[in-house]
Amino acid sequence: MASIQTSSPLFFCSSKRVYAAIHVPKLPRIHFSVPKISTTKVVEESKFTNTTPLLEKYNNLTSTQLQDDVNHSTTSKNLVQLYAILEAVADRVEMHNNVCEQRNNWNTLLLNSINMITLTATTMVGVAATSEVGAPLLALKLSSALLFSAATGILLIMNKIQPSQLAEEQRNATRLFKQVQTQIQTTIALGNATEKDVKGAMEKVLALDKAYPLPLLGAMLEKYPKKFEPAVWWPSTQFQKKNEGKAKSKKMEEKNGWSKELEMEMREVVEVVKRKDIEDYERLGNIAMKVSKSLAIAGPLLTGIAAIGCGFIGNESSLAAIVPLMAGSMAAAINTFEHGGQVGMVFEMYRNSAGFFNKVEASIESTLEENDLEKRENGELFEMKMALQLGRSVSQLRELASKSSSYRMEGIDIDEFASKLF
Repeated sequence: MASIQTSSPLFFCSSKRVYAAIHVPKLPRIHFSVPKISTTKVVEESKFTNTTPLLEKYNNLTSTQLQDDVNHSTTSKNLVQLYAILEAVADRVEMHNNVCEQRNNWNTLLLNSINMITLTATTMVGVAATSEVGAPLLALKLSSALLFSAATGILLIMNKIQPSQLAEEQRNATRLFKQVQTQIQTTIALGNATEKDVKGAMEKVLALDKAYPLPLLGAMLEKYPKKFEPAVWWPSTQFQKKNEGKAKSKKMEEKNGWSKELEMEMREVVEVVKRKDIEDYERLGNIAMKVSKSLAIAGPLLTGIAAIGCGFIGNESSLAAIVPLMAGSMAAAINTFEHGGQVGMVFEMYRNSAGFFNKVEASIESTLEENDLEKRENGELFEMKMALQLGRSVSQLRELASKSSSYRMEGIDIDEFASKLF
């Protein structure tokens, strides 16, 4: 019985094990349903509990992005305007270059034509002087008189417009427009274009249009002014006097690359530019202007005298043919010297060079008049620019200022020009 009782519980336990084994497949169903409910609750709780911080973060990001968008749109607008100005400048460079070639051709073609007409008429006068009285002599006299008259008319027009001077004006305009083009490209490349940059570029373009006009009628520059005046191609607002701002202290602090020594150096350079370079080019410009005026009057006057003298050929006096012969020969020589030597171009070159030195003077003086050093251009950069414009190194510019100062204290005029380029 004992053995039976012992085995009986064993059988019961095994039956329980089988029972348990039978219910094992039901466990996964419970396992899958429970996590699904718990995950949903966690997500819903996190969704409602984190709503306020996310909204605040979104609002903060939105305001920052809006501010960036405003700045970006302003910068983009300025860049678009600069690109528009750049296109106009590139077009002007091409126009002035084409007009320069055209007017240079005018000078060559008109000079050759006038000299050919004058020399042909002079030759006909010589032939008429050896001819007998009759129909051939009359034909030669009329032909030579007509040729001299035509040469006089064409020469008056040529001297009025001075094609060589017109060509030099367009060369200068092309070079200066290329400078503006490079400055605009640099501003765009830096990527920090402002409304001031746009306004400044626009003013430079309009100032150049006024200084070097393209049309001849109505807008052409005076070729024989009463007084020599240097060229001005920069805006009047570029070098305005700047008296506003902080007053300078007697003891100047080094700031933004500026120091008292650098200011004294710049003042000495300005004095040399005034006393030597500007005065010299104004003197040379006046001489070139007087020579140009004299030659412009002499050429047509001689061809006119030759045309009148043709009517007296064939008279008993042997001097009747000498006057048109001499006048025609001298007119051809004078025209060749005036337009072949391009006296008008030389006058314009002196006018432009004097204007360049006036610009250097105005640039330095307007910079030094700015009392707030922070508003000035960096002193070291400004010094380097002035040295390059005058064809010197920075050390040579400092030597020039030191030499000027010592000479001025001794009461001696400096024997050196500020520029080594012109």
